Amino acid sequence: MDRSQLHLTVAAVVVYQGKFLLVEERDKQSQRLVLNQPAGHVESDEDLIAAIERELFEETGLVLTADGWLGISQLVAGNGHRYVRVNFYFEPDALPSGHQPQDADILALHWLTLEELAAHALPERSQLVSDAILQYQQGVRLPLALIKSPVSSVSASKTVL
Repeated sequence: MDRSQLHLTVAAVVVYQGKFLLVEERDKQSQRLVLNQPAGHVESDEDLIAAIERELFEETGLVLTADGWLGISQLVAGNGHRYVRVNFYFEPDALPSGHQPQDADILALHWLTLEELAAHALPERSQLVSDAILQYQQGVRLPLALIKSPVSSVSASKTVL
């Protein structure tokens, strides 16, 4: 596999009043409507936390701060590309009214339990969607402090291992 087929992505598991926020979108490969967490690629000029907060705003209109993360998932998609996905969780006490997707690719927002997701007419974009919710429900909670900020290059005279 060449590196152009390796993608670093982030996803938001937003939990409010026992339900999970999902976005309705069209899968670019199959063209079918699917449900996904607010998610997307990390841009070359941003760190992981900035990326997830940007993606969450673009796809839902919500401005929230990540509470922690759930771990890393991996997917080899039908197009042969490998996606490495860092899953973050958000547990807001309240939500602003009238939040709407800023991205035209997001067709609707849905608040669902895991059971409602399983019974929904639209499929999950991938198994990673329910896997991230299950991780959250199983109590996985990793502190943001475990994700270090990007560092600049180390000077040539000093090597750190």
